Amino acid sequence: MNEPPATDGPAAAGPVLVGFDGSPESLAATGWAADEARRRGLPLHLLQAWPWPKTDVLGTDEVISRSRRRLADREAELRAEFAGGEVTSAQVSEDPVEALVTAGRTASLLVLGSRGLGTVHGFLVGSVSHQVLRRAACPIVLVRAVAEGRPAPEGREVVVGVDLKHRCDALLAFAFEAAGLRGAPLRIVHGWEPPIGSEYMASPAVDGSAGDLSAVDRDGMDALLATWRDRYPKVEATTVLVHAPPPAALVEASATAGLVIVGRPARRWPLGTHLGPTAHAAVHHIGCPVAVVPHA
Repeated sequence: MNEPPATDGPAAAGPVLVGFDGSPESLAATGWAADEARRRGLPLHLLQAWPWPKTDVLGTDEVISRSRRRLADREAELRAEFAGGEVTSAQVSEDPVEALVTAGRTASLLVLGSRGLGTVHGFLVGSVSHQVLRRAACPIVLVRAVAEGRPAPEGREVVVGVDLKHRCDALLAFAFEAAGLRGAPLRIVHGWEPPIGSEYMASPAVDGSAGDLSAVDRDGMDALLATWRDRYPKVEATTVLVHAPPPAALVEASATAGLVIVGRPARRWPLGTHLGPTAHAAVHHIGCPVAVVPHA
């Protein structure tokens, strides 16, 4: 197994990094990551963190050697599929969260597997994924395994949720690039609600207020997207304003999507970074791959 080549360049030139632990979810994640690395013309790097000490049953030489063989076998499989692409892997004796967050500082993208909850409408995001989602500096993609370690099938549409109250440059840059690389249409979704207190207004007043808000948001969306449409003229981008809470609007729009993109505030709060309600809903209730992009 080879270490990834050192780089002094910006994160945008870094590899597609994927966490691997031998589970069906991580197999799905590595497959998706290999396809994305091929699209972007970037190296692919598999990272396996093995923090258990030798005094633990999971830290014995035999168990560690077996995990290394699984990692080496998966690296070889992906190299054979990834014709001409660079594929590397490493096993590190570190806490998985710290290892992934540190490696993510020089990665273009970090890909993690996520387990489904069977017939329950939702997904289990493990403690490692949840902590990495809050802390990673680069975009993170969660990939679901639906059968035999394979990722959920991709549709053609890319969907991104935007909030006009916050800057969306990083989010839209990722979304337009992802759609362009796939030759897929891009749907930009903005969910909005009437102001607090409107439930006490008469019906005609509420309808008028909603119409005014919709027009303002439509103008805001058009102004926001003008520059991006000029930069990516080949991307078929449409906007959808939904009279619903933003989390619900995005989950509903994801039904036909192959990739859903959502933002996470990059700034730290007194108790640390947080996902926000829309990103939280996306990573727990959307079945296709979900990209979480840190933004200002």
